Amino acid sequence: MNFIGEDGERHQAVMIHRAVLGSMERFCGGLIEHYAGRFPLWLAPVQVAVLPISDRHQEAAQKITAELKANDVRAKLDDRSETIQYRIREAQLEQIPYMVVIGDKELENDVVAIRHRQGGQVGTMKFAEFLAKVKEESNSRQ
Repeated sequence: MNFIGEDGERHQAVMIHRAVLGSMERFCGGLIEHYAGRFPLWLAPVQVAVLPISDRHQEAAQKITAELKANDVRAKLDDRSETIQYRIREAQLEQIPYMVVIGDKELENDVVAIRHRQGGQVGTMKFAEFLAKVKEESNSRQ
């Protein structure tokens, strides 16, 4: 391809194209494919799902969700009237890294039951410990 320059002479056109990441859509598609939807905690759209076992655990679950959000943790409260097993399964299918289950035992002992999307049941711990663990894991970009 040629063009006529200001000097009236014929010049060959040269075009330099550089796209480090390509389009944003292609970049996001590459990330989703690389992680197979199982984003690390720091990159996950929802980092923690809070699951109250029954209606009487709603208030505690709402407080925990609010506290997580206040500490810049992307959390969602799943208080649908489905069974707890169904909601845990849904959270696993959505690839949410952590699930916090709130029931009678957890309220009595002032702890939260933690599940991980891959490892299953992690155990119970004080909410402050869990919050520190999530923030550390998220900030370290593991």
